[in-house]
Amino acid sequence: MKKKIFLLSLIAIFTLQYSVSAQGDRTPYLIKSAFRGIEYQVKAGFSIGGVSPIPLPAEIRAIESYNPTLLIAVEGNATKWFDDNWGLLVGIRLENKGMKTDAKVKNYNMVMTTADQGYMSGAWTGYVRTKVRNSYLTFPVLASYKISSRWLIRGGLYASYMAEGDFSGTAYDGYLRNGDPTGEKVFVTEASYDFSDDLRRFAWGAQISGEWRAFKHLNVYADLTWGLNDIFKSSFDVITFNMYPIYMNLGFAYAF
Repeated sequence: MKKKIFLLSLIAIFTLQYSVSAQGDRTPYLIKSAFRGIEYQVKAGFSIGGVSPIPLPAEIRAIESYNPTLLIAVEGNATKWFDDNWGLLVGIRLENKGMKTDAKVKNYNMVMTTADQGYMSGAWTGYVRTKVRNSYLTFPVLASYKISSRWLIRGGLYASYMAEGDFSGTAYDGYLRNGDPTGEKVFVTEASYDFSDDLRRFAWGAQISGEWRAFKHLNVYADLTWGLNDIFKSSFDVITFNMYPIYMNLGFAYAF
C-alpha cells in the first residue's frame, strides 16, 4: 500500500507537468496562468545529509564513517507572484532521506538481538553501524523573492508524510551493561537492531532555497531542509535524544 501511494504520487506530478506542457511552451493555459502571475516548475535533484542529534551527545564518541547513499528528490510546484519581487510557492515533492554511518559509542542506550543470547537491552559501549532509508511525500509552502532577473531566494515550512521507513543496523565489537551503565557486563561480537516501526509518520521543518536562471526555462537550485521534530515517535525511549533530518538538495528545475 505504501509503495502504491508513493508511485501514484510520482505519476500525479508528471501527469500535471505533462498536461501543462503537452501543447508547447506557449499554450493558452500557460498564457492565462502568466497573466494571473502563476508560474509552474518541475525539479529533480540529489540530496546529501543525514539524521543527527543537535548537538552530538556525549554517548557518541566518534563518527568512523559516513555514506550519504543515493538520495533523489522530484518536485512539481506552482508560484503565485503578487508583484515583481514577491510570490508564494506551493509544491509536492517525492524524496528519499537516508544515510549509512559507523560510530563509536559509550553507554549508548540500546535494545538489540544476538544470535546466541537473544533479546538484550542496556548501555552499549562499542560500535554501531546504522542504515536509514525513509521515503517521504512532502508539501513545501515557501515565500519567494526575486533578487534580480536571474536570482531568487525562497524560505518557509514543509510538512511530510513518511510512506516507507527503515532505521536499522548492527552493534559490534563491544559490551553491554544490563539495564544501566553499572549493570553486569556482557561482551558481544555482533547484534542487530531495528527501530523502523518506531519512526514517526508525520514530519515538518524549515526550508530555505536559492535558484539561478541559467537559461530561459532552466534553473539551477539548492534547497536546505531542516527537520524540526524528532524522527521517532514520542513514545520511543530507546534512543534518549532527538534525531533531526538535515539535508541539502542540489539539482535542476524547468520553469514553464
